[in-house]
Amino acid sequence: MERYIDFRNNIDLQKLKEPAKIIKEGGIVIFPTETVYGIGTNGFNKESIRKIYELKKRDFSKPISLLVSNMEMVKVVAEDISGLEYSLMKRFFPGPFTIILKKKKDVPDILTANGDTVGVRMPSGEIAKKLIEYAGVPIATPSANISGKPSGTNINDIVKDFEGKVDCIIDSGESKLGVASTIVKVIDNVPHILREGTISKKEIQEVVEIYNKDSKSNK
Repeated sequence: MERYIDFRNNIDLQKLKEPAKIIKEGGIVIFPTETVYGIGTNGFNKESIRKIYELKKRDFSKPISLLVSNMEMVKVVAEDISGLEYSLMKRFFPGPFTIILKKKKDVPDILTANGDTVGVRMPSGEIAKKLIEYAGVPIATPSANISGKPSGTNINDIVKDFEGKVDCIIDSGESKLGVASTIVKVIDNVPHILREGTISKKEIQEVVEIYNKDSKSNK
């Protein structure tokens, strides 16, 4: 039986130290973010990442993003970050925003479907952010659902698919947003929206305009 932590009525962040240890050691934890529930493990552990693919019945050709708690952790997993990419992260981190960056070689290929980029997000939900902080590693985290099913926004939607198959479940009730993050990839200094969530194309374009204006004024 997996460990169950009930945060629906009272959140005690100290209780996250145990699931954080589980994650660091390659265990699998279902936990809330501000978007939807995630199913996560140590982002550097190839075997536990493989297990997440298998539990979700997820195609190995579909990359999994990493959740980070600060910008230092971004630099642990990504390199050659452009000025515009930094500007987008400064504006939308923490929050429901995933950016595709060039990965460092230590990031497992299984996570990125053998590609040279990795999705990175810094969640704003206090539970997810503190869990990553305590774990001390980026957490490989797709949504907590069987592939093809809607993303889980409360434990009742999720438990029937994963009960007894993970090491810990953290329940904080209904997800705040209930919509997956906006995903952006910058190509030739132009942001391309791969999936639109609560952060809109207009908001992203505003960042681009400010960045371009500042870049010209600094020449």
